[in-house]
Amino acid sequence: MPTDPGKISGYHAHIYFDAASADRARVVCEAAAVDFGVTMGPMHVNPVGPHPMGSCQLTATPDQFGRLLPWLALNRDGLIVFAHPDTGQDLADHRDHAIWLGVGLDLNLSAFD
Repeated sequence: MPTDPGKISGYHAHIYFDAASADRARVVCEAAAVDFGVTMGPMHVNPVGPHPMGSCQLTATPDQFGRLLPWLALNRDGLIVFAHPDTGQDLADHRDHAIWLGVGLDLNLSAFD
């Protein structure tokens, strides 16, 4: 049975980085926060939750995300972006409804056990 897109309360876009690309990630995230009004979370240098490497979370409304995703596709500066809706079903949002820009990585889904 299809999931109702009306259940999406927002989106998260996680910009992945390592020590060599942290400055690029900060520039991308700060530009997104200014240009689209999305909320920029902290720059996590170590893996957090299901994320396999350092990341910064951008939190967007559905309207913001509709403009943010195409911008990230063109302006991610070679960084990997993992995005997903927020429907309140964390495992499904991360596993089944994932959007990858760049190479997809394995998530630690046991974080939702």
